Amino acid sequence: MKNTILFFLSLLFVGSLMAQQTPAAPQTQPILITGATAHLGNGIRIENSFIAFEQGKITIVADARTVNIDNSKNYKIIDASGKHVYPGFIAPNTNLGLVEIGAVRSTRDFAEVGQLNPSIRSIIAYNTDSRVTPTVRSNGVLMAQVTPQGGRVSGQSSVVVLDAWNWEDAAYRTDDGIHLNWPRVFTRRWGGTSVETSKNKNYAEQIRAIEDLFKEAQAYVEKQKVDPKNLKLEAMRGLFDQSKNLYVHTQDAKTIMEATLLAEQFGMRIVIVGGRDSWMITDFVKEHQVPVILRQSLSLPGRIDADIDQPYKTAKLLQEAGILFAFSVGGGWQQRNLPFHAGHSVAFGLDYEAAISGLTLNTAKILGVDKTTGSIEKGKDASLFICEGDALDMRTCKVVQAFIQGREIDLDNKQKALYRKFQDKYGE
Repeated sequence: MKNTILFFLSLLFVGSLMAQQTPAAPQTQPILITGATAHLGNGIRIENSFIAFEQGKITIVADARTVNIDNSKNYKIIDASGKHVYPGFIAPNTNLGLVEIGAVRSTRDFAEVGQLNPSIRSIIAYNTDSRVTPTVRSNGVLMAQVTPQGGRVSGQSSVVVLDAWNWEDAAYRTDDGIHLNWPRVFTRRWGGTSVETSKNKNYAEQIRAIEDLFKEAQAYVEKQKVDPKNLKLEAMRGLFDQSKNLYVHTQDAKTIMEATLLAEQFGMRIVIVGGRDSWMITDFVKEHQVPVILRQSLSLPGRIDADIDQPYKTAKLLQEAGILFAFSVGGGWQQRNLPFHAGHSVAFGLDYEAAISGLTLNTAKILGVDKTTGSIEKGKDASLFICEGDALDMRTCKVVQAFIQGREIDLDNKQKALYRKFQDKYGE
């Protein structure tokens, strides 16, 4: 019995080692990608491109017909003729790495008890060994904003790269903003095939509580010396000098407007997350320069009188209005489908390169990391991937190579391993 137990424990240990992918080594040789159609993320497309990078930074981005190769560089040349090159997609507003199996409580680490938790930091709970992450990278998602959930004030999100030994190595921008779940004007109770809608009687009181929290934090920040420090209010300090964003999760036009005006009252930089009805108030959103992280495009409309395809075309309406927007899909494992949500918006009128921007540079701008990532431009991080087909089309998307800061990452994952296993099993 003892030997049997030891045998199975050893199998579990070996299996766990196989499940964890070793992070890629730093780039040691200059790399040159030639012949690909390059989607730079800033709205520009180069049909026959020449992209070079070394020591993790992009050095050349040009039309291949206008430049000559410097043979002294000893480039590793990748012929990507007939393929496409994209900047690494960025997944905002996700619990990727904070939950492994939703049905298993011990693997859920994205929420804390209590309603007001501005001091909670998602970054220290981020799991770099998640088996979900490799499945996401396989579709070109190379960075993410890991975001806490729950309560009225959920805590602070951070931007990470999806290839690292630990959360310290993964951190790209820590504590980029605080997430506030705005109260709902109406509450809905589902019962079978019907839904009961009632007005939230506590709405005004809940708004006052948010305003009181902001006033308390503002008074705290204005003090010359605070002893002892209040960790919750200390975490909100960056909201008043706009070094942190205030991410407000809300959907309705009314609440978007109210949240924006309240944030402006305290001098905060607000980002709307969800923004289902943002297309209805584009003049207001544009005037107040409010970025919007859209909820998933592949969803049903939130209003009974809305067009059935409204979620599909919202991105186009925001683009036409000149509003900075980004795509998101919510949960961790769903991030692998992020590019296909953008692709669906393209099918409903959004310009293709604008959709790429909504997955890359727009997101980087909102998260405050656009100076170093988000597009294929000279001097920026070499975080990009090569795809045999259209990365926004689930029928043809096949990512064949990917680089994070110049490091070529392993694109294998659990799902591919299972595919190979059962293909061999039933193929015989």
